[in-house]
Amino acid sequence: MGLELYLDLLSQPCRAVYIFAKKNSIPFELRTVDLRKGQHLSDAFAQISPLQKVPVLKDGDFTLTESLWVLAAKSSKTDPSWLHGASVWRQQLGRSSSRRPMKSS
Repeated sequence: MGLELYLDLLSQPCRAVYIFAKKNSIPFELRTVDLRKGQHLSDAFAQISPLQKVPVLKDGDFTLTESLWVLAAKSSKTDPSWLHGASVWRQQLGRSSSRRPMKSS
C-alpha cells in the first residue's frame, strides 16, 4: 500500500497538507475522517493516531501525526523520491513511532 493521508478537508491544517501534496504531485490515497461525526474519536482511528488528531500521514507501518510534522517531513526534502519509503524519516527521527521526539537539554 502507498502513502495514505487521513484528512478532513474542513480542517485548515488538513487542507494545507492536501494542497501541498496535490501541488507537488505527491501520489497518495485520501482517507477521509469526518470530524463533525466524531470519527477521529473512534477506537479504529486511535489505532492509526493515538492522539486522535488529523492530519495523519501513513506510509506502511510508519506514521506521522499533526500537520506541522507532516508538512515538515514533506517540505524538508526537495527531492520527491523520498516517497519510495519511510526509511529516511525513521533514520532521522530514530524510531517508527507516531510520537514526537523528546527535546534534548
